[in-house]
Amino acid sequence: QVQLVESGGGLVQAGDSLRLSCAASGRTFDRNPMGWFRQAPGKEREFVAAISWSGDSIYYADSVKGRFIISRDNAKNTVYLQMNSLKPEDTAVYYCAAPTTRLAVPVRPKEYDYWGQGTQVTVSS
Repeated sequence: QVQLVESGGGLVQAGDSLRLSCAASGRTFDRNPMGWFRQAPGKEREFVAAISWSGDSIYYADSVKGRFIISRDNAKNTVYLQMNSLKPEDTAVYYCAAPTTRLAVPVRPKEYDYWGQGTQVTVSS
């Protein structure tokens, strides 16, 4: 059974940093891209960042570009999201996800097949 488990969320103030982790078990994703998404109350789930299996290709939503950094450690089957200069509008449940495809780096939620349970990030002003 495939499991993606996020950790590292919490309550922080605007301008602070957080590092999210997503550990995969049940299978390895070292040849699959991985992605981070978020969903705020009353809003649709939105793309945040994605990384190819090698780490050579990385994509960010415009809203987080220059503030968030996605990375991965394939030996640990783990993907990270370093979030800096957090803003109140970053408040959401953050999900990591993995697709079964290995051919491209998807950025749409429907292209991902495995999802974690989410971790809450709350940024106060």
